[in-house]
Amino acid sequence: MKFSIERGTLLKAVGQAQSVVERRNTIPILANVLIEAEGASVSFRATDLDIEVVDKAPATVERAGATTVPAVTLHEIVRKLPDGALVELSDDGASGRLTVNAGKSHFNLATLPREDFPVMASSEYSSNFTAKAPVLRRLFDKSKFAISTEETRYYLNGVYMHVATGEDGQVLRCVATDGHRLARIDAALPAGAETMPGVIVPRKTVGELRKLLDDDDIDIAVSVSETKVRFATPEITLTSKVIDGTFPDYSRVIPMNNARRLEVDAAEFAQAVDRVATVSSERSRAVKLALEEDRLTLSVTSPDSGAAEEELAVAYGDERLEIGFNAKYLLEIAGQVDRENAVFLFNSSGDPTLMREGDDASAVYVVMPMRV
Repeated sequence: MKFSIERGTLLKAVGQAQSVVERRNTIPILANVLIEAEGASVSFRATDLDIEVVDKAPATVERAGATTVPAVTLHEIVRKLPDGALVELSDDGASGRLTVNAGKSHFNLATLPREDFPVMASSEYSSNFTAKAPVLRRLFDKSKFAISTEETRYYLNGVYMHVATGEDGQVLRCVATDGHRLARIDAALPAGAETMPGVIVPRKTVGELRKLLDDDDIDIAVSVSETKVRFATPEITLTSKVIDGTFPDYSRVIPMNNARRLEVDAAEFAQAVDRVATVSSERSRAVKLALEEDRLTLSVTSPDSGAAEEELAVAYGDERLEIGFNAKYLLEIAGQVDRENAVFLFNSSGDPTLMREGDDASAVYVVMPMRV
């Protein structure tokens, strides 16, 4: 195998591959990237047995072939090469070495046989559709902060992507929750997605998927089966197992009758929460919201580090209410708001609070209060 490739193109392809590789694993081949050169392109394949990513890049192939090399080492080498360098990779198959040449830099890397590299079993996908990158980016970006990190409730360790009924008919919906907060994001249902089975996309896959979604103009081909999900652009294919579990009935925890309405500038609110939370204790991170007509007072009292208070002018016309929240949760939810105003809907100091962006019902957030 022998080919030449531009440094920037190679860095992008190897970067995507090496991020999938698990740093600590007991199977040496899983630390490697499978490089396959054929025709006028080279593909870079990496897997951790749950996720597989294949990145195709244009290259000048002199001799077709395939080998595997340590992904992280190759990425570090390419990252440190000068911009615009032409990189030549060659492997004669017999020496068990891959040679990397760029200008006056020369590297020799140990290889492992391509035959040992595990390839994810192909799957019959019951549903195939296409969605614009910004649509999928919004669905996953706005929901992923609520993914649970609690391993015992493994079925909450991802984003539940499914078809649901919204206010104007069927929608493609992403939901994530950790029991303390919940995010529910809707988008118009793409043609062909009507029969899609609901799947829980794992946290790591959501993180890897984000790298495919940076180009606003690109179409993403999405394929879904009961056990796998695949996202593909013309250059990159990301295939992942889905979490084998049942996502809870989240609709039961979304309050429908919260009548006390607070409207506040989202950026001002987030900055004020951040400021008063400076003195909160690391353990509780509790901040108290005191609401009265057109005024919100944020306060924190910590026996160890002191107290803080800040007032905001808001739109609120209901009776006085005091309610406490974890400051981190409030900041994360306020950080999702794209438009100017956030609308909070309260019931009482002990009930879940609903938050949405202005009058937009396609993004809904729920946060549980805490005693302060």
